[in-house]
Amino acid sequence: MQSTLATTSSPMLCLASASPRRRDLLASIGVTVSVIPSDVDETPKPGESAAAYVQRLAVAKALATAPKTLLPVLGSDTAVVVDGTILGKPVNADDAAAMLRQLSNRTHQVLTAVAVTGPKGVLCCCVTTDVKMRQVTAQEISDYWLTGEPADKAGGYAIQGLAAIFVEEIKGSHSAVVGLPLYETAQLLGQQGVPIWMGH
Repeated sequence: MQSTLATTSSPMLCLASASPRRRDLLASIGVTVSVIPSDVDETPKPGESAAAYVQRLAVAKALATAPKTLLPVLGSDTAVVVDGTILGKPVNADDAAAMLRQLSNRTHQVLTAVAVTGPKGVLCCCVTTDVKMRQVTAQEISDYWLTGEPADKAGGYAIQGLAAIFVEEIKGSHSAVVGLPLYETAQLLGQQGVPIWMGH
């Protein structure tokens, strides 16, 4: 048992999310995870700001999974915000098209919150990134939906995927738009005693 725990492939963190993007981002900084997705109601509260919303969900996800593991737990949530309105995951093709029409030819915000449980309790941060999208045509929107990529993405697009060609400019953290702000996440993990690549 002892030798297994010593190997670098042993999980050092539990990810309270089924997102393969978040798992891949953590792997990119040398953090091996076990995955126990949390089941949390993601309905925004009346009058809740986007920043308060994503932070509340990140903490709720981490705390929901924490009793199921002895490892520190990372919970995260991402929201795409335009004109103060939170865009969730599209429910169908029409919903996705409406979202992309709203985002087309303008700048929107992507807010990602990260919460990590551990010896210091629950530590949380929220990162805002400005994303400027070029004009996206109706044909492109229709073709993009058919790829299947937008279906489970906040705001109906994936910056790390095919929709990268729609993005003209980013101000802030690219990895936060994908799913985890790596600079800030590494800071939180360090405070909770979770080693990243330097520890390998």
